[in-house]
Formats: sequence, structure tokens, C-alpha cells
Amino acid sequence: MKIYTRTGDSGETGLFDGTRVPKDDLRVAAYGDVDELNAWIGFVRATIEDGELRVMLENIQRDLFAIGARLADPQHRIADRVTKAAAVSDNDISRLEQWIDALDTGLPPLRRFILAGGSPAGAALHVARTVCRRAERAMVTLERAHGSAAFEPPLLVYVNRLSDLLFTMARAANRRSGATELEW
Repeated sequence: MKIYTRTGDSGETGLFDGTRVPKDDLRVAAYGDVDELNAWIGFVRATIEDGELRVMLENIQRDLFAIGARLADPQHRIADRVTKAAAVSDNDISRLEQWIDALDTGLPPLRRFILAGGSPAGAALHVARTVCRRAERAMVTLERAHGSAAFEPPLLVYVNRLSDLLFTMARAANRRSGATELEW
């Protein structure tokens, strides 16, 4: 199978159900932002030495693939064989919350805003956090345009919670590497 298909040369792309839409379609923008977030998570995972955080990041990448698949499936026709792998549930959201709570116990309390930066992994996690917020905004825009049928509600909750986790992970990565947080 060739990597190029030439089917997108006219500025259109195919959704999961075969529908052709412009590449700037709100749905494509939303799953494109999720894809960019996934790439940033991969970048962090490739550079971070902390094994615990690396395992969390791999799980997040798998979840983001599921979210992207769901966003690319406007008619909810994802194949039965894919449905289980491409599901994000309340349990996944609870897992993120548990990770936030566990990581937060090892961090000093926040008294002010902090500047993004620190260690390379911490700084990259801050970038991932901002891309996550952009993906969330794109999903909200998609939902406003297409209503509640645009995607399953847990997807938006997951992405919202993920940005909180990425912020906490950035702080944990910086603390564990000895990088100082700069307050604003």
C-alpha cells in the first residue's frame, strides 16, 4: 500500500464513513488538533527519562487515537472490531484524575501562576497542554455546529481533564529532574 493516494489533492479528505469533506472542515480540524497533541505526547515520551510518566504518556497516546477515530466517525459507524479499542469511557477519565491526584501529592502547592519551561520534558509537556486546550476548543466548536450528536460526551470531558494532567505532569517532570519553576 502506498502512503500517497492522491485523493486529497483537491483539498478534500475522507471521514471514517466514506464521506468526503474539505480539509478545513470543523471535524477534520478537531481530529487534526488531537493528532497534533498525540505527536507532542510522542515527542515527550521519546525524550523523558521518567518511567512512570512514560507509561502514562503511552496510555494517553492510545486514548488519543481512540478519540481521533471517534471524531472522524460522524455517523458512528465505526466497525464492531474497532469499537472496543476506540472507546473512551468514564473509567479512562477516572484514571486521569487518579494520576493527577497521585502526581500532585509530590508537588508544592501553587500560590501563583508559573511560567512554562523547566526541563526539556517539562517544557514540552506545557506545549502539549496548550495543544490539548486547542483540541478542546475545536471539539467545542464542532459540538456547537453539529449538536450533541457530533461525538460522545466523555470525549470532551477526557480532553478537558487531560490538559489538567499535562500541567501536573509538566510540574512533576520539572520537580523530578530538579528544574525550578518560575513564578509569574
